Amino acid sequence: MRKCLRCETEMIENLKITPANTLASIQLKEKPIKPSAAPIEAALCPKCGYVETYIELNNREELEAILKKQKEK
Repeated sequence: MRKCLRCETEMIENLKITPANTLASIQLKEKPIKPSAAPIEAALCPKCGYVETYIELNNREELEAILKKQKEK
């Protein structure tokens, strides 16, 4: 459970970030269109609208594999 850094309300988690049709906005969806190297997720505060991004990883090995792959490029 994440709490909003601004108002301490419980946030809506596990939202996916996808590009919108305009440059001034983004869309938050529950399922990604395609997977990314490191799955970026977002949490949204329903009270004040604050959005926080994070990478949800199941274990340390997954993070190390992503970092190693990025270094090889």
